Amino acid sequence: MTTAWGAPVLARFPEDPRDRLRAWDASDEYLLGHIDREEVSLDGTVVVVGDRWGALVTALAAYRPTQITDSWLGQEATRANLARAGVEPGTVPLLTTQDPPPGRIDVLLVRVPKSLALLEDQLLRLAPAVHAGTVVVGTGMVKEIHTSTLDLFERIIGPTRTSLAEKKARLILCTPDPALVRPTGPWPYSYRLPDGIGAVSGRTVVNHAGVFCADRLDIGTRFFLQHLPRPPSERPGLRVVDLGCGNGVVGTAVALADPRAEVLFVDESFQAVASAQATYQANGVPGHGEFRVGDGLTGVPDSSVDLVLNNPPFHSHQATSDATAWRMFTGARRALRPGGELWVVGNRHLGYHVKLRRLFGNSEVVASDPRFVVLRAVKGQNVVRSGGGS
Repeated sequence: MTTAWGAPVLARFPEDPRDRLRAWDASDEYLLGHIDREEVSLDGTVVVVGDRWGALVTALAAYRPTQITDSWLGQEATRANLARAGVEPGTVPLLTTQDPPPGRIDVLLVRVPKSLALLEDQLLRLAPAVHAGTVVVGTGMVKEIHTSTLDLFERIIGPTRTSLAEKKARLILCTPDPALVRPTGPWPYSYRLPDGIGAVSGRTVVNHAGVFCADRLDIGTRFFLQHLPRPPSERPGLRVVDLGCGNGVVGTAVALADPRAEVLFVDESFQAVASAQATYQANGVPGHGEFRVGDGLTGVPDSSVDLVLNNPPFHSHQATSDATAWRMFTGARRALRPGGELWVVGNRHLGYHVKLRRLFGNSEVVASDPRFVVLRAVKGQNVVRSGGGS
């Protein structure tokens, strides 16, 4: 990526030579070009929010910007890109959306996230550190910036306008108003689950901003909850993984149904894992829960897990991709013990059964409706147990 501060070589994480998606886009270039053209002073505290793969902080590394991200993968990509650019570790502070932000911000650069709720939450957290002289610039592709996006900047930071489009990207230019009376954010948000979905019926779910379907139970998860495997009486204390756990409702359902189970909640979103832990604690689950932010089952020992439950995402930001699902399935096969099982829910048209057969040599339909399917794949020849169902 060519910038006024050099031409860093950037990559996504994990790096895959077959991946044709770049680690930056026109909105990153537009923002950096604007900072250069307008001669924005970067001598104070610079904060970059939502920098997807570290392109912005890598380009501006000489000014020691602070990155705030919800993505563990994005944070790891940033570390790798900074190292590739010769930046010493620790030069660029890397914070998560769960960390306290800096107390004073002189330049605030915002890469607009897909989630409007996450944008709202982050602007509310950062607004107290913004002062009248703070330069606030947002960026995103035209299709990512809506009237509701601009309204948030206007209500939380101050008067807001947009730039002309350039290469299908647009800037958000905001003038801070210290006298602005800001709204109170709703996050984290809790709600009661409906009846008829197994062990979590009527239970509480806690969602931090940005988690998928944060204000309601999505229909795919509802279908999955109705068809989770039954706890086996002959095998107490199974090691279970809620892979891509989101708000943790699936893993919490397992723990409530079988207090002997050890449940590992894993997601690459810091907001999601915080939500899963809050959901688990809100329901007083008697079992053992472990919460980890990371890339799927990386770091989980081989052949150490009995059951993996997974509702894989099929988008990477704006791009439709099965790369994440493939990594999840591959990681599950490695981590499962012989006879261990992977249960997957997904839209029928995604064809996950084909991938599972390639990896496991088998794939069974546990349940289906016109839109969703629950699939079961077993590692090895010895099936631990059969069954499932509502």
